[in-house]
Amino acid sequence: MNLITLLFGEPAIRTLDSMRKAEVKSLIEKLVRIGQTDDFLSLAPGGPFNMQMHHREAREIGQRVNEIGGLPLMEAVRNTIKRRLKAVMAEHLDHAWKGIGDWKP
Repeated sequence: MNLITLLFGEPAIRTLDSMRKAEVKSLIEKLVRIGQTDDFLSLAPGGPFNMQMHHREAREIGQRVNEIGGLPLMEAVRNTIKRRLKAVMAEHLDHAWKGIGDWKP
């Protein structure tokens, strides 16, 4: 990661129009909240987790991010989560997003 990315954010997010950028930033905040409260993975299904033990809302967010900007935007959001919540949570998000668009954990 370079200094410009640290200061100004991920290029795939930075270059979005203002409306989409605001939406993506809101989605990132939701992912941060999920990561801090529930995690993106579970040991058992139920509650906010589907039968694959992936957080349902995190998957919905991944699908929306994919619709907006495909794999490059998904990677940018994942990198932001890694910076905000650390590597382990980003790895959990990798698995929760398995099967969305071209995402490969």
